[in-house]
Amino acid sequence: MLVILEREERFAIMPDWLINIPAEFWSILGEMSPYLLFGFLVAGILSVLISPRVIERHLGGRGIGSIIKAAAFGVPLPLCSCGVIPVSASLRQHGAGKGATTAFLISTPQTGADSIMVTYGLLGGVYAVFRPIIALLTGIAGGVFVNFVAGKNDNSRVANPNAEGHHHSIEDSHRRGKILRIFAYGFGTLPKDIGRALIVGLLIAALITTIVPKDYFSSIVRPGIWQILVLVLAGIPVYVCATSSVPMVYALIVAGVSPGAAFAFLMAGPATNAATIATIWKVMGKRTAVVYLCVIFLGALAGGMLLDQIITGEQIIGQRPGRWMLPSVIKHISAVVLLGVLTVGIIRPYMHRKRKKENVMGQTRKLKITGMTCSHCADSIRRALLECPGVESVRVDLAGANATVSGENLDVEMLRSRIEGLGLGYRVIDGKDKK
Repeated sequence: MLVILEREERFAIMPDWLINIPAEFWSILGEMSPYLLFGFLVAGILSVLISPRVIERHLGGRGIGSIIKAAAFGVPLPLCSCGVIPVSASLRQHGAGKGATTAFLISTPQTGADSIMVTYGLLGGVYAVFRPIIALLTGIAGGVFVNFVAGKNDNSRVANPNAEGHHHSIEDSHRRGKILRIFAYGFGTLPKDIGRALIVGLLIAALITTIVPKDYFSSIVRPGIWQILVLVLAGIPVYVCATSSVPMVYALIVAGVSPGAAFAFLMAGPATNAATIATIWKVMGKRTAVVYLCVIFLGALAGGMLLDQIITGEQIIGQRPGRWMLPSVIKHISAVVLLGVLTVGIIRPYMHRKRKKENVMGQTRKLKITGMTCSHCADSIRRALLECPGVESVRVDLAGANATVSGENLDVEMLRSRIEGLGLGYRVIDGKDKK
């Protein structure tokens, strides 16, 4: 009896904020989970409908049309700022102009089908519409400026003729089981890529909304141009996922940050980080890197100032659509399902790391690859290596950060150039050709 009383006394003296953090975590998760699950489904559909081959067919040339198409293709695709680098580098290698590639680089990481749905669930319709529009406009602006700066130096690369046979065989096999591939990507691959970042973002949001007093940030830096500028500068060097940053932005608005300043962070954070800028500098050139950074900075600044004239923080907090559109039981069920999907996505790579080795006659090289962060990076590596002469099969292990290449008369220098062309590091760790 005394033990029970002691436990009750300890619980009674436990700080309120420590008790409220799990409750706030679950509340935010419940608000966003129905929309995120639907966003995962849409992202899966887009992954089947919009393949790299489809994008490449529309991004050739240097005209404004290819730039607009590239920016438009990028808006719904769920690619982060790190994952978009190898995809963009692959597009460039297959004939896309610098302007179109830059437009894709700018618009893609800012948003995606899943992040748009989460934005609607937590921040409302105005934010959900405003975000992809700004992503599209900044992508077009960046592509136009890069074409202007590059001038006649933009010699678009020609697609590797060795790739055609592999592409056709891959696409033919992909025609089967479209429904299965939609669910495999939407509820398998995508949660695996963003699961950790999303949970961390939810924890940070729960901490901010629980611990930080209301209007705390506005008491330090008044809403307006200076607050927007601070959030832009804070977002540029750090890496945050377009989806996982949404709950953090909601928490910032609750704590007194203006919608425009929060939007500036929401735009700059997913679109830039130190590693991304360095890679663009290496792969696309310093002029493109400077244009990329300037467009993101000015777009976030201008977008933030405009959004502050359209909506207030009180309107966002008080009129979240999720509060009146969906019954609470749907939110709780969706939260449980989402946690299950994210958990499976996080642990699955480690459960399947031990695979049977492929029995392929000929040479085999195992390559250690640095900078590979998500499944899109792995797909770009696989695709680039399959285009090399002599390569018959490629197996990429994302969790182990390596790739196993098998074939006849493998050209190690060609393998190296293809991987480095994606902005990634490379080292042979198995085979007679050591570096």
